[in-house]
Amino acid sequence: MRSGNPDSDITLDTFTYVVLIVLLLIQLFPVAYVFIMSFADTNGFMPRNFSVEAYQYIFRTITFVRSIAVSLYITIVGTVISMLGTILMAYSLSNRQVLGRRVILFLVTFTMIFSGGMIPTFIIVRNTGLYNSLFALMIPNAISAYNLILMKNYFGSLPDELKESARIDGCHELRLIFQIILPVSLPILATIGLFYAVSKWNIFMDGLLYLRDNKLWPVQILLRNIIFSITGGLGEGGEGLVHFRFSEETMKCAAIVVATLPIMLVYPFLQKYFTKGLLMGSVKG
Repeated sequence: MRSGNPDSDITLDTFTYVVLIVLLLIQLFPVAYVFIMSFADTNGFMPRNFSVEAYQYIFRTITFVRSIAVSLYITIVGTVISMLGTILMAYSLSNRQVLGRRVILFLVTFTMIFSGGMIPTFIIVRNTGLYNSLFALMIPNAISAYNLILMKNYFGSLPDELKESARIDGCHELRLIFQIILPVSLPILATIGLFYAVSKWNIFMDGLLYLRDNKLWPVQILLRNIIFSITGGLGEGGEGLVHFRFSEETMKCAAIVVATLPIMLVYPFLQKYFTKGLLMGSVKG
């Protein structure tokens, strides 16, 4: 609310902009540092000579390229599995006529506060034959309780007349979901899809727990190994960095950029749906 005094309003606006700019610079500094250092040939914030040798080395290394392919597979397939499970369960729970709906919603909410823990989950993964399989990174945590509640609330906010008219025309439930409900639910689908894709791309702890074969490592696990033991080289033969002009710091930063960039490129295409989907999914209980 404006005070009515133009000078005080200008002072307040100036102070607000200065604080926001400072916060923005603080947030951008690590990103800028990593990006700039990925092109440096020596240590230091500003590179003396521009070089893409670190990136060339990364993409010539079969280990890193393979881990990128594994992460892409986990992200695409895992997001599809999670979205299908979340859509079907959220649609069912948004229907007030479903028996036991409140009990199921309570159990879903309960998992947001308490979980079985790491060891019981590991035992389940091992006993179900998922251990040392990429599906161990996609099946156990396929449905997020938070995402499920957001989507359930969004589906519940759609007019009942839309569903009833489709049922009167003889539309069965699966056709109703995929031909009537989903086309008008793009905001929440894009929002939840982005949440799932980011979580699948950044998967780390599950990979450490459930994957024994290093050929199945996603890029985040390999990135961790690069950061902590980069002097051993990226390749399977253990070649080091002694024959290259760039430093270890440059190699780490280049690996971080390559691992982060793909998921960052997806966000601008979904950003227009993001706020709308998040808000509409959180309004109705």
